[in-house]
Amino acid sequence: MHYRLIRTKNDMLSGAVVAVALIPEAIGFALVANFDPIIGLYTAFILGLITAILGGKPGMISGAAGSMVVVIASLSLSHGLQYVLWASILAGIFQILIGIFRLGKFIRFVPQPAIFGFVNGLAIIIAMSQLQFFKGEGISMYVLVGITMAIMFILPRFSKIIPAGLVAIVGLGLISYFLHLDTKSVADLGNMSGTLPHFGIPQAPLNWETLKIILPYSIILALVGLIEALLTLSVLDELGGKRGNSNQECIAQGIGNTTCGFFGAMAGCAMIGQSIINSTSGGTTKLSSITAAILLIVFVVSIPGIIGKIPIGVLVGIMFMVSIKTFEWASLSRLKTMGKPDAFVLIAVTIITIFADLAIAVIIGVIISALVFAYQNAKIRSVCKIQEDGTKVYELEGPLFFGSSTGFANDLFDPKNDPQNVVIDFGKTRVMDSSGVEAIDKVAKKYILEGKKLKLRHLSQDCKKTLHLAQKYCTYELDDPDYKVALD
Repeated sequence: MHYRLIRTKNDMLSGAVVAVALIPEAIGFALVANFDPIIGLYTAFILGLITAILGGKPGMISGAAGSMVVVIASLSLSHGLQYVLWASILAGIFQILIGIFRLGKFIRFVPQPAIFGFVNGLAIIIAMSQLQFFKGEGISMYVLVGITMAIMFILPRFSKIIPAGLVAIVGLGLISYFLHLDTKSVADLGNMSGTLPHFGIPQAPLNWETLKIILPYSIILALVGLIEALLTLSVLDELGGKRGNSNQECIAQGIGNTTCGFFGAMAGCAMIGQSIINSTSGGTTKLSSITAAILLIVFVVSIPGIIGKIPIGVLVGIMFMVSIKTFEWASLSRLKTMGKPDAFVLIAVTIITIFADLAIAVIIGVIISALVFAYQNAKIRSVCKIQEDGTKVYELEGPLFFGSSTGFANDLFDPKNDPQNVVIDFGKTRVMDSSGVEAIDKVAKKYILEGKKLKLRHLSQDCKKTLHLAQKYCTYELDDPDYKVALD
């Protein structure tokens, strides 16, 4: 009983810390997306509460996140908030389907260099998006930004009891108020109504034209959101506790984002930084993340005027520090040791993320990595042996698939000069796809035309059934392995 009380106290205190820490980032990311600050706060509340209750990892925090905002900002600039709401709803539906069909594990196929590149590009975009707030501002803006960054950098070295962002907001907010500094505040940039979010159908027409506009963004939001959510889940698993359920988290994120769209909020995802703050502050159960979401909306409803007085310079300073912490600095040192293809993927994804589109960058990174993997593994070798009866045996090594099938069919064998009896031993290889099957048939045809007898050793039954010429004219051995060939 005593242990439960202590754990409950720790969860609620941790949730309170996270609620306060969420405010500046939620507002900051809303401004990056060119929305009123209240929209970011609504996202943090709605998505945070739903994923806290339904999510696959107790204590994980979700809300408005930089990776999603970068995509949302592009749609917002071209078509406005109402299209973003429909895109959020559709993205949530995609995430629900991914979770229902247990496809969450495939999100992990994104290679690490591509993730590094996307994170680094994201960090640079977040920093660049803050530059717009300096237009028309005086020295006060620069001083507030500088002092905020200094607080965010120095204070955690001495104490982490109170979030550095909160200290910057309260301290510099009071200084700005009493000194009447000539600088913009949150209230100057948009709505801080202080009301609860309410249900509503997005005003953009739901037709084929709208679907064509939002579909690419929705797919991107769904995938990027799940990548970050599952990365966060993995990080929390490493910190200790019960292993999270990735597919359940996909469903929870999807329900949360769909709900956000119907309540005037943008899509979001799990937040690695805030989740770690919650975990290290003692938040280990769902109560901590539920507390964070509820306290956040209480602050919004009860003290909107105070939140509206937060100087923009403080938020810009916080977002600069978020950018610095988001950037994967270790990737720079790894460039020296990682292979050239991986280094190329990292740099390419970073540049494309900055100058083009985050989703395109990730997709290109996956494609490049897949092609490099195929090229590096498209090597099949053979060792030739002559048996006492004169039979020549080709012992193969390496996978036989579309990448290695041309070399297999054209370079490894010598049907014209080989003896009458030939054996091809697949014991150390595996036929991966229909291209490999076709290559075996091509080799068999060459030996048949030369009038030679060809025996295929260690081929699976599934592979034999898909052969044409070789199935009819070649012989096999009885100790063949059992595996399937990917033909679709």
